Amino acid sequence: MEDHSADDDNSSIWSSSPANSPVMDRNPSPPPDKEGEQGGEEVDAIGETVYSKHWLFSTLTRLIQIVSEQNMGDSDAQMQLPEEDEDDLCKIWDMAMDKDVAGFLQEFKAADILLGVIAKSRCPRLTEICVGILGNIACFPETCLTLSQNNDLGVVLLLLLGDTDPPTLLETTRLLLTCVSQSDVSSLWLDRIRQQTSVCSSLCFIMWSSTNIDLLVKVGELVDKLFDLDEELMKTWVTAGSQPSDEEEGGERRLGVASSLLEAAKQLRSESPEGLKVYLHALQLLTTIHQGIETLAVAGGTGQVLWSFLCEVVCEDLCQPDDPPLVLQEEKILLVHALAVLSVLYSCQDQEQEHSKADTFLPLVGSMLRVLQYHRECQVSSGHGQKKKEEEEEKEEEVEEVDEQLRALIQTTVEFLSDIVTDLTKDAVSELVRRGYLTEKTCLPAVGSMLPQFSPAVQHLVFMLSEADPKLADTVRKEFPVSHSPKLIH
Repeated sequence: MEDHSADDDNSSIWSSSPANSPVMDRNPSPPPDKEGEQGGEEVDAIGETVYSKHWLFSTLTRLIQIVSEQNMGDSDAQMQLPEEDEDDLCKIWDMAMDKDVAGFLQEFKAADILLGVIAKSRCPRLTEICVGILGNIACFPETCLTLSQNNDLGVVLLLLLGDTDPPTLLETTRLLLTCVSQSDVSSLWLDRIRQQTSVCSSLCFIMWSSTNIDLLVKVGELVDKLFDLDEELMKTWVTAGSQPSDEEEGGERRLGVASSLLEAAKQLRSESPEGLKVYLHALQLLTTIHQGIETLAVAGGTGQVLWSFLCEVVCEDLCQPDDPPLVLQEEKILLVHALAVLSVLYSCQDQEQEHSKADTFLPLVGSMLRVLQYHRECQVSSGHGQKKKEEEEEKEEEVEEVDEQLRALIQTTVEFLSDIVTDLTKDAVSELVRRGYLTEKTCLPAVGSMLPQFSPAVQHLVFMLSEADPKLADTVRKEFPVSHSPKLIH
């Protein structure tokens, strides 16, 4: 396909208004007219589709007229899109999902037309549709490459993240996510995002203030993808959130990335489990860098609020006492992300002392004991003992991936529980027994999971149980080779 993106005759000069809205110096040019292409129905069809080139050409021309008419009126007033025009443009939006149509739109410089319309539009619905069409065009590697090489488009899309219209923001975010997810152009977009410092503040503002579930999920997916692709970008954004802004009056601090992710996660907790998974993964990524841990370790800051929130999610929403053991398969991703972040928070400086006093601490231990109990019960009921390991390795790749997720959950739970167990006092163990969290049914699977790697933690637990519940301590000793005296744990 011929690449028209570098045609200087139709290039536009862009600038930003005080409101950060893209402004174009002139109306967009109409699509190029190719003679002889309307000579018959077969010639008029786009590729192998039944879509008409002539109709598409006419609709794009009408699009330019719409935005020209809008700009003849009050420059500050929002405009409404006529219903008939909206229907036609929505048809193009749907048509652009077809590869042949996307290629045809690219060949006829539709991206430049749509870009010019976006810059001139004073109708939020019109802007949304234009960005949506571009988003569908970008779904195919060839057309995505051409779109991504358009620097003007890159500038405008990143500025649109500062828009106030949720549907426009949703389509803009979708388009950006589509582009950064394609390996051929992701580095190009990452470079642009690094250079445009407003992207971080715009996304944080959306996460902090929006109540639009679809928008929050898509923004979360974009942030998660950016952090996964570019650790340096994640470090920069985390650091920027802790610095005062020169542009803000009184030197107020910018919205922090961690606190913004947390606010969005709270919003999605009861509305979108899939969206919550995305945000918890992004928060987990923050705990893989020093700057992120430092931010969360500040006493009384975001880390403390995050601890309380994640404890509520784990203890109140997931793996409940009346759930069947198979619930682990359904909830394993949420659990592993939440417990991984909680584990880091627990180990931050003196945070474990604060956490151990919190009302959420003992229920959290109870939930982790239940995770290991349910996992053991699933193993027993399905016959997945040690004799079945070789058979499991021969399963299909998809099943292997599922098993890997469950394995990660058990490993994270065991490591975190072992850290906590070494800090448990006799009173804490007694309270765990009194509340019914620590019973023979939960204790034996936990001990079995921790041995032999975390034997010092097990010895400490059994030693404390000797006073809190001697009968349970004896039961553990009968099942496992645990000494009567705990080893010194450093």
